[in-house]
Parts: sequence; C-alpha cells; structure tokens
Amino acid sequence: MAMNQPIAVTTDSFQEQVLRAEKPVLVDFWADWCGPCRKLEPVVEEIAAETDAVRVCKINVDHDPQLASLYHISSIPTVMLFRSGKPAASVTGVHSKEAILRMLDQI
Repeated sequence: MAMNQPIAVTTDSFQEQVLRAEKPVLVDFWADWCGPCRKLEPVVEEIAAETDAVRVCKINVDHDPQLASLYHISSIPTVMLFRSGKPAASVTGVHSKEAILRMLDQI
C-alpha cells in the first residue's frame, strides 16, 4: 500500500510537481469554502494513499487563481489528470473513487 498524502501545490511548485513529473499526476482543484470539495477530499486522499501509479496533488483555487484560469477551471471541485505535462482528462463535481480510477485507466 502506498500511504501517500496529496501534495499541496502552488504556482511556484506546479511546474516541478505536475508538469515535469515522470508519472501521471491527478490534480484536485478545490477551495476551503466549497462544500462539494470537502465531500471529495476523502476520495482524493484514499487514491493518494492506495496507489503509486499517479502523483496526487491539490491546488487551492483561491490561493492560486492563475492556475485555475490557465486550465479553464470554472467549477470546483475539478479533478484533472496530467500526463507528460499536459491535461489528459478531467471530471467536475463529486465523483466516487471508482469513477476517478476509471478515468485513470482510460488513458
């Protein structure tokens, strides 16, 4: 079992943690005030803890709005999968762990 935690990413660490990552990166775009984001948080934490296949990161859109804007995040929570530094898939809203893992399997 991996037992990893999601990595808090900022504009300063985004390039290294997400764009230059050697494996796919699952990014959770969220905010403190967002109720659905809080519902999704345990799902994202479970994925981080249970798999080494992807790096799991979280971006607070209130702290780093330029990253949300760059990737056209208009609703949160949005979970976006990056592969080789580029967005490969995304889902918006609260989804089950299984649904997010299926997204990972499709790429």
